[in-house]
Amino acid sequence: MLKIILPTIMLLPTTLLSPQKFLWVNTTTHSILIATLSLQWLLPSYYPHKNPTQWTGIDQISSPLLVLCCWLLPLMILASQNHLQHEPPTRKRIFISTLITIQPFLILAFSATELTLFYISFEATLIPTLILITRWGNQPERLSAGIYLLFYTLISSLPLLIVILHLHAQIGTLHLTMLGLTPPTLNNSWTGLLSSLALLTAFMVKAPLYGLHLWLPKAHVEAPIAGSMLLAALLLKLGGYGIMRITLLTGPISDHLHYPFLTLALWGALMTSSICLRQTDLKSLIAYSSVSHMGLVIAASMIQTHWAFSGAMILMISHGLTSSMLFCLANTNYERTHTRILLLTRGLQPLLPLMATWWLLANLSNMALPPTTNLMAELTIMIALFNWSSLTILLTGAATLLTAAYTLFMLLTTQRGTLPTYITSLQNSNTREHLLMTLHIIPMLLLILKPSLISGILS
Repeated sequence: MLKIILPTIMLLPTTLLSPQKFLWVNTTTHSILIATLSLQWLLPSYYPHKNPTQWTGIDQISSPLLVLCCWLLPLMILASQNHLQHEPPTRKRIFISTLITIQPFLILAFSATELTLFYISFEATLIPTLILITRWGNQPERLSAGIYLLFYTLISSLPLLIVILHLHAQIGTLHLTMLGLTPPTLNNSWTGLLSSLALLTAFMVKAPLYGLHLWLPKAHVEAPIAGSMLLAALLLKLGGYGIMRITLLTGPISDHLHYPFLTLALWGALMTSSICLRQTDLKSLIAYSSVSHMGLVIAASMIQTHWAFSGAMILMISHGLTSSMLFCLANTNYERTHTRILLLTRGLQPLLPLMATWWLLANLSNMALPPTTNLMAELTIMIALFNWSSLTILLTGAATLLTAAYTLFMLLTTQRGTLPTYITSLQNSNTREHLLMTLHIIPMLLLILKPSLISGILS
């Protein structure tokens, strides 16, 4: 654990002390080394719970998310190079430092075995994200987006803190392994019901559940590219991970909580998919598609079967890579045309033919085409939900159909059609962008060869 956290913290002095010429090279190389080192966590161990230190532990649920977290830092640094090139050196250093600061907090949040530490790191990730959005966003609306993000997260996580303290008073410990051994304290009384509700709501807002998702499209649209990648690929997964951890702890959830959350999640997947079909803004479309995918994750985590957990786990990892890649592609378009409106960026295939290939690959994996892990995840979740109640197949089936529809709509509007008359010349795509896309797509294609690494089941 420490051999990842310490180098990550040492990235800060690297950033601040590197000479101007080697700033990007040093930080990217260092973070890629950390990412390579973190791949060892994926190795299945004989013990279900590896405890590297007393307050952290890695099991099959957290290890894929930890590796994803380390893998995305170099990619975020790579993606941000272009839009920071005109900034003064000090600001570049501050930007990279902000990205690096989030990393240890995320690693702690995904590996904490103690609820207080989990809560602290869960909340601490909010501050650097807020700095990224409100300082390096593209438009003046970034301030309102930051306020939305801050207040949604804070209002939902205060009840979480109260319930964590209440649990500590009841049981006397907040250690996850100990909580798993004590008989469930949150029974069907009013207290138990409200406690479970408070525990879940904090993660539902982060995940986000349809109805509590209004901060997400705003934050995504206003954030710089690194902020969008961070939000889509990692911060949403904090919500899903929290739901999986908490539901495993508190025992079976009562039906009063089950049904509203499940209904909202599945209905939300359907609604946000249909909202995507009416979007004019590219980043907003990708943000809404994240809501619909995370809806499936929430629905699966609610029914608490092995199949559902496994499907939710695979979907979280594959969605993290896919949506991050889509945001990078949207950003390459934005940097060339300086607009996110779909009507103004159509017909780019003849101008950027290699980028069109990446668009095709990213969109096909977003709509869960075989042989991607997205397909495996969605099928697993659908089977688990169908097994729980056969009516859910109507909602999940419609959501899948709409997902395919808006994905193809996005591909066709950006790549096909006549070129707008105002685009006369575009800057070519460069090696850095192709490397960025390759590093997103390679893990996705390799993981289907051994999905047990990310399925949360001991192999």
